[in-house]
Amino acid sequence: MPEAGTERMEKIRAALEAALSVKAEEPVVLDVREVSSFADTFVLVSGRSDRQVRSIADRIERQLRGGGERPLGIEGTENGRWILMDFADLIVHVFLAEVRELYDLERLWSDAPQIDPG
Repeated sequence: MPEAGTERMEKIRAALEAALSVKAEEPVVLDVREVSSFADTFVLVSGRSDRQVRSIADRIERQLRGGGERPLGIEGTENGRWILMDFADLIVHVFLAEVRELYDLERLWSDAPQIDPG
């Protein structure tokens, strides 16, 4: 399992805690530093409805903003099927479960090791 800095892990944990507080499912954290030039970490979570997906993304944004993190961009909130949240070194993907299965980012980024946020 790759090493991750304290500040990086705090940001990952904050995003996960926010997502799980509104019942996000199947959290996965990928260390993409060796396979991506645009981010260090991907966090992937799923929701059961478009409303829940939007709620998860909203909670993550509020949590990270509360810690001083501002998103560079957020896309997909209109339809709530796949919301991509760009926090520079951290990219959060909030999926409707069937959309996550369709795009299968875990397979697409299979060269990236998973991180246990502990």
